[in-house]
Amino acid sequence: MATALSLSHLGSLMRGVRSVDEVGAEERAAALAKRSIKKSSKLWALDLAIRCMDLTTLEGSDTPGKVAALCAKGIRPKPGDVTIPSVAAICIYPARISDAKAHLRGSSVRVASVATAFPSGQSFTSVKIAETQEAVAAGADEVDMVIDRGAFLSGDHEKVYDEIVAIKEACGPAHLKVILETGELGTYDNIRRASILAMAAGADFIKTSTGKVQPAATLPASLVMMEAIRDFVRETGRPVGFKPAGGIRTSKQAIAYLVVLYETLGADWMTPERFRLGASTLLNDVLMQIEKERTGVYQSGDYFTID
Repeated sequence: MATALSLSHLGSLMRGVRSVDEVGAEERAAALAKRSIKKSSKLWALDLAIRCMDLTTLEGSDTPGKVAALCAKGIRPKPGDVTIPSVAAICIYPARISDAKAHLRGSSVRVASVATAFPSGQSFTSVKIAETQEAVAAGADEVDMVIDRGAFLSGDHEKVYDEIVAIKEACGPAHLKVILETGELGTYDNIRRASILAMAAGADFIKTSTGKVQPAATLPASLVMMEAIRDFVRETGRPVGFKPAGGIRTSKQAIAYLVVLYETLGADWMTPERFRLGASTLLNDVLMQIEKERTGVYQSGDYFTID
């Protein structure tokens, strides 16, 4: 289980955070995204993308019926084709946990719930802790929390750190993914600092975005976060997972993230235990691309259920 660093160790770690070469990060991300892969590797990558997917619905209009349909799709993305794996998790609001839990019973698909005043993070710490505890009590296997970006951008890193530590404790056995909301952090240096801070506080995963703010996930921001994970592991010996989320809609984009992941963190991160893709509309495109790779012919989206 992840444990937080001491404040003295945190201070040492944060003082050692190096500045990000902005141009270099963007050029490296762009170069890696252009990498082409062979057909057999592409099919493997598409299969992995599904296995690492957090199939997500986070709308005010979510209903028990919508969650039931999403769970069915997560368990069997393409009915009748047992070669297509289940997704990693269904990601929902806390009020829908019991619905998801009931429909996922007996499957390998986990229940991930957003919490901590998602997506703004602007509430009392006591409220965030209570929401997290209730989510876990309702059956959440994983909790996706948002950091207080206002506190972080004001320089109150200790408040952000303490809140993550408290939420991690409230998670109990559930895994904690910490959402940075990179589109609001302003600079790559801030993204790197927030990544180190979240990991030092005990995050099991760090995640780019809520999907509610633009820009959401980008390859350069993701590369900065992956490099922070790489350096954190070298410093502490504790591996941390990574989850890009928001705006990842095509197979080509998903494969680009997998290429950057492999080149930055290596084969040990090519697993649902250390990598997730937050997605609400990606799955159908991946299914169509798999069929195209297998048969040479694209299928219409009409052949697949709506995510």
